Amino acid sequence: MASTTALTPAQAIDFDLEGTDGRRYRLADSRGAKATLVMFICNHCPYVKAVLDDIIADVKELQPLGIGAVAIMPNDTEAYPADSFDNMRRLAQAKALPFPYLIDRTQAVARAYGAVCTPEFFGFDAALELKYRGRIYAVRNLERVAGAKRDLFEAMAEIARSGKAPAEQFPAMGCSIKWRG
Repeated sequence: MASTTALTPAQAIDFDLEGTDGRRYRLADSRGAKATLVMFICNHCPYVKAVLDDIIADVKELQPLGIGAVAIMPNDTEAYPADSFDNMRRLAQAKALPFPYLIDRTQAVARAYGAVCTPEFFGFDAALELKYRGRIYAVRNLERVAGAKRDLFEAMAEIARSGKAPAEQFPAMGCSIKWRG
């Protein structure tokens, strides 16, 4: 289990990655008019599995607010075959993901962002400046804490409305990224 603390990088970093739909994507392809959400997720992580339906629902609700979203899978697929590209495709289709799901085969994008776990969320304003880095909401025993705020949703909606970061941010918690040896 890993958690994050620092708000880095200060600016969204471009990428050129293959999506589960067969297309290649750059940051501009997922950029929203008012904000952009870059997520690091994977298939096998129990934390991702526990919140994936809520991630999907939040992204669908955020899109009409001018917020674009993309998910990147950074794990070593040889050591973790559940995260293979074929399995990513199956998950994207089964869940009808409303955002591109991309593979970071070299892990360079995850390293550039300073990502450390899945799921981890990076929220950028219209100028692609980092305003949020953290969790979707409070989770205990792989379940949402009763009455927990929708941290990610509220942060992204505020960024889209005002361009400002939420004053209180909580680190993401999940499985550490599976780096190649």
